[in-house]
Amino acid sequence: MIYLLRHGDAEDGNGDDSARRLTAKGERQASVAGGALVILGAEIDACLTSPKIRAAGTARLACEALGVEAEAATELRGGAFNSLALAAGRGDVLLVGHEPDFSDEVARLTGARAKLRKGGLAIVDGSTLVALLRPADLRRIAE
Repeated sequence: MIYLLRHGDAEDGNGDDSARRLTAKGERQASVAGGALVILGAEIDACLTSPKIRAAGTARLACEALGVEAEAATELRGGAFNSLALAAGRGDVLLVGHEPDFSDEVARLTGARAKLRKGGLAIVDGSTLVALLRPADLRRIAE
């Protein structure tokens, strides 16, 4: 199973895009996503994240509930990537990154047209989109 979590809400850009930090809302979104994954029974074996600050922060906060350490993956910094290659040999993997890259990857894997909102989550099993959860959906699950 591959879980694709878009980074939470971040500061507006004032120059260096990679240095944008999560807002308080983004921090809450990340923590809620991790809690929702626990409640959903996700057994995450590894977490790979974009090295950009907002994604790494999202991964760190989400992974606190999951009991795994996030590992930076330059493949997730922006642009097309192959989630199957990244996940190979790692078991169930949580990937944390950016749009439109994650929606493009969901479409490549499943054929589904999906758009992940900030703090949103897609769950893919093989070529099937199992769930597309908005931040509000994750909040309801985590409550």
